Amino acid sequence: MRIFWTNVVALLFVIMMNALANILPINGMTTGEISNQLDIYFTPASYVFSIWGLIYFLLAIWVFGQLPRTRRDLAVYSSCSELFWISCILNIAWLLAWHYQFFLFSTIIMVCLLITMILLYNCAKKAEVSRIDSLPFSIYLGWICVATFANISYYLVYIGNSEFQLYWTIAFLILATCIALYFLWKRKDIFLTLVFVWAFIGIGVKNAGAHPSISISAYACAVILAFFIGIALFQKKT
Repeated sequence: MRIFWTNVVALLFVIMMNALANILPINGMTTGEISNQLDIYFTPASYVFSIWGLIYFLLAIWVFGQLPRTRRDLAVYSSCSELFWISCILNIAWLLAWHYQFFLFSTIIMVCLLITMILLYNCAKKAEVSRIDSLPFSIYLGWICVATFANISYYLVYIGNSEFQLYWTIAFLILATCIALYFLWKRKDIFLTLVFVWAFIGIGVKNAGAHPSISISAYACAVILAFFIGIALFQKKT
């Protein structure tokens, strides 16, 4: 049960820190207020960030899924929990770096979190007994992929490269679409791909007025992914 209680503490600490970041807030600004200091094209509309609620809910199901005696010694916990602890530490470290506006450091931490989530995703996929064993990490990894592009964009604008933002945002959208398609076709992961669709629609909504070319590009990428998700679902039924 040591692994179980460590997972519980790690998850509760992450949720508590993210809540305090906006309740206090840390360093006098909420996470969203810092994000809104700069006009970042790749950042989705604010409602999109509600996905964190889903992520934490699914992680809680995963953590407490270890309680039944038949699941206490499953490899998905014994093999993957250490990576889960690292992801929690990196999540909190990013939050602190972001709120104290160390944006280069926050970008480095985000890349480290992305790498950790890829390892955790692969670990959970190999060890899964049921879909719920890997579903939280599908959603989490999909979102961290999007967040990494957004964090890099923020740093590039922060250091004064905003004149090229249109070009790299479109490039990031194309690259992100390719990543999502890889997980859809190679890993058969519809849920991870849906996270990209959710984010792209949010990017389209946010940029609809001021940056229509970005908005159209984001919507187009969402439609492409939705089309291939439809094909994948059809193939599953046949």
